[in-house]
Amino acid sequence: MHPMDITLQRSFPSVMVPRFGDLAPLETTGERLLIAANGVLLEVSRSWLRLVRCVAQFEVKTAVPYGVAAETTDLRCGRLPATLIGQFAEMARAAMPNETGGWIVWNSTTSEFRLVPVTILSHGHGHLQYERPALADGEVLVVDCHSHGNFPAFFSSTDNGDDQHDVKFAFVMGNCLAATPSLSLRLCAKGIFEAVERVPSDWYAAARAQEVV
Repeated sequence: MHPMDITLQRSFPSVMVPRFGDLAPLETTGERLLIAANGVLLEVSRSWLRLVRCVAQFEVKTAVPYGVAAETTDLRCGRLPATLIGQFAEMARAAMPNETGGWIVWNSTTSEFRLVPVTILSHGHGHLQYERPALADGEVLVVDCHSHGNFPAFFSSTDNGDDQHDVKFAFVMGNCLAATPSLSLRLCAKGIFEAVERVPSDWYAAARAQEVV
């Protein structure tokens, strides 16, 4: 086998799901493919998240000697404090009518969250370019936030390209000066985009709490 193929397969291995035993979850940071009786699943592991999602199913009912794997989401970092959404709402309103951004990060050593402003390179009514912020030791990105100024919250084709390779939640706040801003939230995992149909109610409350009259 070509040395480059060996390196690639070691960094992103394929694992056959046992039929009779249990497959230990991936604990270290990384990704792997799970080949199971019910299809091919992607397992993603980070210090703050473990995720398993089906990415392909068999087109024919070929018998395979593997077990069934279940989709799962393990939010290892716990629930995010809504106060940080309130802090970002303040940033969004202060930047009006331009867009702005920030990262909510989690420290795997202290188990604490914080909001980190991004370094903005260019922003306007409908665009935002920024540098990824430098993080402290043990900190990882959990929620990538940006605002839409006076426009509603949604994910654009540009967002899809930016989020294609990340593992994170993406959060958009729109209608930033409205009594109730519009909020959109999705999970991004190596090209998988999953919309969160119900943004937590305390996020809305936190955003409204910082309203500028």
